[in-house]
Amino acid sequence: MNKKINRLFKTNQTLYVMCLVLFAVAAIPFEPMLAIAEGLVAVLVFLWGRRTEHVAQQSVRQYMDRFVGGRDSAQASNLLYVPLPMMVFDVYSGDVLWSNDGFLQLTGLDEKLFESKLESVVPEFSTHWLLEGKRECPELVVWNDRKYQVFGIVGHSEEISGATGALATTYWMDVTETEEMRHRLEDTQPVVGILMVDNYEDLMKACPESKRSAVLAALEEKIGQWVADSGGLLLKYDRDRYLFLFEERSFPGYAERKFDLLDQAREVVAGEGVAATLSIGIGRDAESYDALFKNASLALEMALSRGGDQAVVKDHQNFDFYGGRSKTTEKRTKVKSRVMANALGELIHEADQVYAMGHKYADMDSLGAAVGICVIARKLGKQAKIVMDTENNAVHPVLRKLWDLPEYEDVFITGSEAFLRAQPDTLLVVVDTNRPGSVESEELLDACRSVAVIDHHRRGSSYIEKMALNYHEPYASSTCELVTELLQYLIEPGDLLRAEAEAMLAGIVLDTKNFTNRTGGRTFEAAAYLRRTGADTADVQRMFQSDLESTIARYDIIRRARLYRETIAIVALDEECDRVTAAKASDELLTLKGVQASFVLYKKEDGAYISARSLGEINVQVIVEELGGGGNSSTAGGMLPDCTVEEMESKLEAAIDEYFED
Repeated sequence: MNKKINRLFKTNQTLYVMCLVLFAVAAIPFEPMLAIAEGLVAVLVFLWGRRTEHVAQQSVRQYMDRFVGGRDSAQASNLLYVPLPMMVFDVYSGDVLWSNDGFLQLTGLDEKLFESKLESVVPEFSTHWLLEGKRECPELVVWNDRKYQVFGIVGHSEEISGATGALATTYWMDVTETEEMRHRLEDTQPVVGILMVDNYEDLMKACPESKRSAVLAALEEKIGQWVADSGGLLLKYDRDRYLFLFEERSFPGYAERKFDLLDQAREVVAGEGVAATLSIGIGRDAESYDALFKNASLALEMALSRGGDQAVVKDHQNFDFYGGRSKTTEKRTKVKSRVMANALGELIHEADQVYAMGHKYADMDSLGAAVGICVIARKLGKQAKIVMDTENNAVHPVLRKLWDLPEYEDVFITGSEAFLRAQPDTLLVVVDTNRPGSVESEELLDACRSVAVIDHHRRGSSYIEKMALNYHEPYASSTCELVTELLQYLIEPGDLLRAEAEAMLAGIVLDTKNFTNRTGGRTFEAAAYLRRTGADTADVQRMFQSDLESTIARYDIIRRARLYRETIAIVALDEECDRVTAAKASDELLTLKGVQASFVLYKKEDGAYISARSLGEINVQVIVEELGGGGNSSTAGGMLPDCTVEEMESKLEAAIDEYFED
């Protein structure tokens, strides 16, 4: 160790003295007095250098003594034989200068340790964190099949007089057993899953009673094979539900295979060609079994609200989604509509104020649903207010018709005004969205204690949680369809004004693309009811007419389209674009032969926007969710703040590739 310290602080004084001696010898024949003076200077430099070197070495020894103390002191004994290994080394040169016996035993080098470099002793050890002023190594050091947590400190220059290096004192704590115990504890954490046959009724109706048990047995065999490798517990606790309890060590395998039980279940087909579909809710990362079961229940509810046939994982913070890419079928009943109508009527009757609020930049479906809430409130003796921005929206033709009615003279109100007028007993009915960040006024949403949500979009990871009523049907074509069904239980046909019926019919026409997309039997029933109450289909069609300028702009967008993966049309606009024009262009692109989905990207002042449409084969909501958006399988949209169109286009292509790879 002494040799290492001497070499560490050895100066270049010999070279300087030799140069001065040579000058002195060369000057003797010419200037003897100069030669004598140079000789004296050489002697002084030699003496000064020796003293400086001695002082530096002595300073380092004193620095070391602060750790090891005197040879006869108790401090020396404690540090030399303490169970915690210690090592001192030069950070820059990598020379090992000192260690206690604990560290020597780890290396097995004995005294040869002080002749070695740090990288040869601990090859994987990085010292950059010491130079950054940190006291603890950010990563565990793996050395000789053991894991160490390393602490250390670098000696400052003022502590080591004359030092040209930086001495680091490190302490090595063996945490191998602790880490193994931690990993074992993490791997054995319980996980709760709920598996539900979400089309159980359809399966049973599709086959004769004599074959139902065979269908269920085939499905249970698929489930049993899927859970067999986990060593978990599978328990059937209802006719269509199974409880699955397993350990965390098995979860990564299920997630990596994208919960392939969803695909395996579809191989079980009933007599009339109805394939079984499962919804899976997984609860993990909770402190108790009760909390795990609640997480699993929330995850299952989320899976069903997004259309079923998918798996959702809920931990203490987030939702993760798997599957959910097949077409959804109608699975709702009129019984639920009647129950929801009665519940909504009671909420409105008990409220002092009623507000109906949709999403930002309202469309026909959002406004039409809000109008329906106003009709129900008027029937129950209350005047509802519609919270929306009457300037920035896509519903000006409908607004002009409503403003002509005396019933809507003071109905429209801004979000800030509604927030100031809100009372403790105010009822807020949110329509056509379930995301807090998408509503017209988040302040109003937070201020109201009683909130009802009526929506048909698939639920995302962020959704309104505090709800007195939740009428969420992802199988419906539009929110106006849902509200129309509620109207039939709460009002008389004569209570609905013609302009109101047309506003609601316009919402259905918009979301169904003139009854060609996501249209079921209940959709036509709702439209027929509105037609009987006075809605004129010709007037509704006029609401969707475009002027010449916007039509030219729409076809200019279509002209710039390019095909991606042969069936997806993508348009990336460099300039700003009106939202309605972009949406209509997305719809128009689907009329091109071979195009199954379309995406129009355009910029606004606050970021890049996307409008997505699909004929149903491709689930655009799953793709747009990767970009922070939402919607349903055939219609979706979103925006990325502080993002360029080029960046969004790159992310979109990555999301599309991931969609098809999965």
